[in-house]
Amino acid sequence: MIPATILLLGAGRMGGAMIEGWSGAGPVTFGNLLIRDPHPGAEALAAVKAGATINPPDSALKRATIVIVAVKPQLWRAVAVAAAPHLSPDAVILSIAAGVSIESLAEVFGERDIARVMPTTAVAIGQGTASIAANSDYARQAAHELFDSIANTVDIADEALMHAATAVSGSGPAYLYAFVEALEAAAVQAGLPAADAATLAHSTIAGAAALMTLSEATPAQLREQVTSPGGTTQAALEVLMGPGGLRDLLTEAVAAAVQRSKELG
Repeated sequence: MIPATILLLGAGRMGGAMIEGWSGAGPVTFGNLLIRDPHPGAEALAAVKAGATINPPDSALKRATIVIVAVKPQLWRAVAVAAAPHLSPDAVILSIAAGVSIESLAEVFGERDIARVMPTTAVAIGQGTASIAANSDYARQAAHELFDSIANTVDIADEALMHAATAVSGSGPAYLYAFVEALEAAAVQAGLPAADAATLAHSTIAGAAALMTLSEATPAQLREQVTSPGGTTQAALEVLMGPGGLRDLLTEAVAAAVQRSKELG
């Protein structure tokens, strides 16, 4: 258990996923968790039943040794400005707000140790991914202590690359869900009943992802194992991997996400 008192500013979808992950992995003592959110979700309310404090008064914020900014990028500054004057000068700041730079965070939080973390919602089941950039080893260590148990963590040495990490990982789950949606629709178009199409698409992709996680083979090698020369899979891949196919689309999609991340910052 982490002995620190943690202040979570925002308990929406991502904040809630983190709370859920911690409840299973156990690195956070909920009795030492302070949550600020005007509309707390089910995960936050469950944490309160386990000992967390919801919407504590300003006077209680000075207890926090780690502060997590877990609100949307458009809201972070207002939330941070409201909390910053009441924090201990030694509090470590962790932000999961996409695109918001350490420099911008320091404009509000001053010369505190600051880390940016970009997690995925799979932290809720302890299988997330989290990119970490920091202005000090101390802040980086704090981020690892909170996220290593619920995510595969990657240290980003150059903060400028957090835009790319956000585009690939932070937004990445949505790309997969969109692919499954499209595969399901294609199955229906090919004549399968909707329920069967959903089962086949969802189960196939989930199983393939699980195999990729457990296998030592690269994605390219796994793809080759499924692809017989002149077979049905090769015929499909000639479309997916041809001009204007997946590689071109994902390159364009990631570039668009990188640009938006820069705009949000």
